[in-house]
Amino acid sequence: MMQADSISQITVVTVAYHSMAVLPDMLGSLPEGMPVVIVDNAPEADPALEALAQKFSAHLIRNTVNLGFGAGCNRGAAAAQTPFLMFLNPDATVEAGCFETLLEAVECYPQASAFNPRTLDGKGRVSFKRRSNLLPDRKRISAAPAVDTEVPVLSGAAIFTSREMFDRVGGFDEDIFLYYEDDDLSLRLSQLGPLMHIPGAVVRHNDGHSTARSPVTARFKAYHLARSRIFAQIKHGVPRPRLSVILRSLVQLVSPLMLSRRKRAKYVGYLAGAFSTFKDGGKSEVKSDT
Repeated sequence: MMQADSISQITVVTVAYHSMAVLPDMLGSLPEGMPVVIVDNAPEADPALEALAQKFSAHLIRNTVNLGFGAGCNRGAAAAQTPFLMFLNPDATVEAGCFETLLEAVECYPQASAFNPRTLDGKGRVSFKRRSNLLPDRKRISAAPAVDTEVPVLSGAAIFTSREMFDRVGGFDEDIFLYYEDDDLSLRLSQLGPLMHIPGAVVRHNDGHSTARSPVTARFKAYHLARSRIFAQIKHGVPRPRLSVILRSLVQLVSPLMLSRRKRAKYVGYLAGAFSTFKDGGKSEVKSDT
């Protein structure tokens, strides 16, 4: 069991958006008494979420507009009072011993800037981020490491870092509304020290289920995926980002196999997102006074 002094060092920060189907499992997987900040990006108040936060003694921050994932994480981090932060997706659950192992990794790798636990998908298979579209292909890792290993990029499902490191890079880039914010944060953190994959710490991630699936949701996510990819690739010097996104969208939309309404909505959104960046470069369209 995790010791109380360990619990007091870490705050779990999670960003919710109509995530009541998965949040109870995530919160229930955490050690009792662990500090938690839930940032709700859904514009309408949800009494069930408020009751859930109260049940688990989590600090709930409600945004009146959807600020995006990175901006939500920044609000949650600002409310945390601990030296370490775990940015955890609401559709993830934490295995026993995860936090102890990550704190041990901090001691073992004092030069490291951030850490990823080993991630398993909903069927128990290893899910590992092998590459980033912001990096050259030569930076790809072919398979999930079986031992502690430096990696070029972190998965955003569960990022563990110190407040000091997070603050030194300025947190998540709030010009990125949704997607690629973890890649961008990873590359900036990597300038301060290695990014480490720690397979002895385990998180399960039921990817894509933090928000209910529908054609409308698929179009919304794809629209912002295209915008964020183009913005982040321009930021990190990747050539011709718009062209690759537009060509991929068109190829998918004219495919005779494109029969699913949800998939068609996805690539319509992807194409619309790409063309929208000609106006503003893909910066987040949502701004907050806070």
